[in-house]
Amino acid sequence: MQMTQNIELQSSSAGQRRRQAIILAGGLGTRLRTVVNDLPKCMASVAGKPFLHYVIQHLQKQGVDKFIFALGYLSESIQAFLSTNYPLLNYQLSIEPEPLGTGGAIQLAAQKATEKNVIVVNGDTLFSVDLQQLYTEHFQYEAACTLCLKPMENFERYGAVELNDDNSVASFKEKQFYPKGYINGGVYALNVETFLQEGLPQKFSFEKDYLDKKINQQQLFGLVQDKYFIDIGIPEDFERAQKEFENFAI
Repeated sequence: MQMTQNIELQSSSAGQRRRQAIILAGGLGTRLRTVVNDLPKCMASVAGKPFLHYVIQHLQKQGVDKFIFALGYLSESIQAFLSTNYPLLNYQLSIEPEPLGTGGAIQLAAQKATEKNVIVVNGDTLFSVDLQQLYTEHFQYEAACTLCLKPMENFERYGAVELNDDNSVASFKEKQFYPKGYINGGVYALNVETFLQEGLPQKFSFEKDYLDKKINQQQLFGLVQDKYFIDIGIPEDFERAQKEFENFAI
């Protein structure tokens, strides 16, 4: 599809190992409350469709054929959307009994995984990465977790990620102004067994309590992909998405 910049939604090659994705879809969307009321962030309408629709479509185009939806806030609206619009989709639901943080949500959902490695994405972000390359790098590194990184310039909304020469993660930098750098795009390849053996608490932040603290203990790697990226978590980017997704086509 053509937008302000090209959004590449490439089909995956046939014959690859089965791909399963965890979609984090339990966000409250407090910063979008002025434009989206009483809906999870991922259900915000963008160009006439819930944003979650575009996330699912991209993952399917990339060869994902099994899904786990990590739900929380107003999960009923997502369940109704899936049952109505994706009756043939191979999916499971992982519903938080209370907010567990990003890490707790992933940990709960990962217990339902049927693949040894899964893709993890945010339901309110579209980063049109090449999953075949992500899988290739992830297995080559024998990584516990491989992060997809987006090159950016003149940014302060996100922290920066620094890599070593072998593409292992060297550090995570705090949010501040950076003239250029790599941001964590919120797309991961995750070794389920390794992750679940960590003995992490029920509630925790995946970014702060797993990634940050495991740099020197785990095999964490970064894959830089300069692909289309949008996070609708703030009103400005939500409005930008309305324009950029007008001509969305797969």
